[in-house]
Amino acid sequence: MSSTVTSAAAEFARRQQSPVQRVQHQLHARPWLSPLFLLFVAFLAFFIATPTFLTANSMGILLQQTAVVATLAVGQTLIILTAGIDLSVGAIMVLTMMVMASLARDGGMPGLLALLIGFVLAVAAGALNGLLVTRINLPPFIVTLGTLSVYTAIALLYSGGESIQASHLPGLLNVLGEGFAIGGFRLTWGIVVMVIIYAVVGYALSQTAWGRYVYAVGDDPESARLSGVPSKRILLTVYTVAGLIYAIAAWELIGRAGAATPNAVPDANLQSITAVVIGGTSLFGGRGVLIGTLLGALIVQTLQFGLSQMGVDQQWRVLATGFLIIVAVAADQWIRKVKA
Repeated sequence: MSSTVTSAAAEFARRQQSPVQRVQHQLHARPWLSPLFLLFVAFLAFFIATPTFLTANSMGILLQQTAVVATLAVGQTLIILTAGIDLSVGAIMVLTMMVMASLARDGGMPGLLALLIGFVLAVAAGALNGLLVTRINLPPFIVTLGTLSVYTAIALLYSGGESIQASHLPGLLNVLGEGFAIGGFRLTWGIVVMVIIYAVVGYALSQTAWGRYVYAVGDDPESARLSGVPSKRILLTVYTVAGLIYAIAAWELIGRAGAATPNAVPDANLQSITAVVIGGTSLFGGRGVLIGTLLGALIVQTLQFGLSQMGVDQQWRVLATGFLIIVAVAADQWIRKVKA
């Protein structure tokens, strides 16, 4: 009887909502809807503006360009879900890339050993961020702002600012840049690895206790702690797992760029944060889904790629990205004010 009354009350409340409130409730319940709509609008606009945009060749290039940023954004999503932020994503990726490449070329190490050492380094860098946040209780913004400079400087000092071409590296480090054709599309193994990462982490977030704890810590860390959630341990694992994901992105970047260079993807931090925010993950933590991040990464790269095809100057593309961030954060604040 009580459940019938509750359902009737909920139905009555729904009918009393205005169309705008209904949209607000839908976006609150399904944060991936708005980036999906935005991606559709972007594709439609660029298809009208430049007929070459939706060709198989262009779509293949777009996916290749998206893979690295989309992978970085997985780690960034995990951290933002806990109400943190990581400004060191690009620095960890570049440092890992340069160490792997230098060990292989200058140290004569086999590709597999260089790859594993790079992974260990990235995991350690992520864990250091996590330890500073959980053990010393420093704000994530301050911690990662500091380690951004530290990791960037180490990468430059270690590499001497020198790029290492793919031709000087073992095949394993370049393999994610190789690909295969499906119809007119040329896809790389880096895209395949990126999809696998989304599937694995998405499953962990939605189907495991660890994933539920991540959302709980981001929504209200004190309530989560009082409920028995090991908040600090969860935070530490999030930063550590993020470091591992950044290492995979570094591996993808070597194959994608055809070289290891300390100046690669200078705006990786901005692009990863933009992808996460546009994808519907709240900067205040506790709300968001990984599929939204993938859509957000596609939106960022679609905007860059489409404007480039139209011949729009780089400065205007940066302006458009900044505008998207402001709109996405404003939309997030509006959605969070949804009334039960």
